[in-house]
Amino acid sequence: MQFDAEKEIGKVLSGLRAAQREIGKTFYRWRQVALEYAGDGVEPLDVGLRAAEVFGKDVGKQLLPRLNWLKGEAAFLLNLGRALANLWQVDGGVATAEKGEKPTEVFIECTRDPWPTWAKEFDVPMQEVALTREKMLKSVLEDVSVFFNIPLDIEVEKAIPRGEGMWRIRLFKKEE
Repeated sequence: MQFDAEKEIGKVLSGLRAAQREIGKTFYRWRQVALEYAGDGVEPLDVGLRAAEVFGKDVGKQLLPRLNWLKGEAAFLLNLGRALANLWQVDGGVATAEKGEKPTEVFIECTRDPWPTWAKEFDVPMQEVALTREKMLKSVLEDVSVFFNIPLDIEVEKAIPRGEGMWRIRLFKKEE
């Protein structure tokens, strides 16, 4: 039996894409269930933001063993930015991280984000998608900031869900 590498790679990619779709849709399925159980007095945005916070804290804890300060502050920030960009890549997005003009900043850009598409299937407003992504990333930084004793933050300059064509996020060390 002859091995067809293209066919096998196609199968793997097809499975990967199916898994990526399910990951994103699962977030919104759980959001929908939480809203149904919470009742009428709960704001959907509050549920989405809390879920993003929990998700981000968990991701932040998982990143800690992969980060180090051995090559200095600029390399640390760039590696952290790449890890944040990787969150989109894992979901099927296209994202990169680049050094900023200052050694204490990195820019993360994402030109393809599947989350707005998934959100539309569950009638989630695009403003919520933008705010939950921002909340999730800030939550990732909380434990990283404490563990490395460096005050970190992000600033969302552009967001796909706001109709700006791409995500552009500035990751930076806050001035003390």
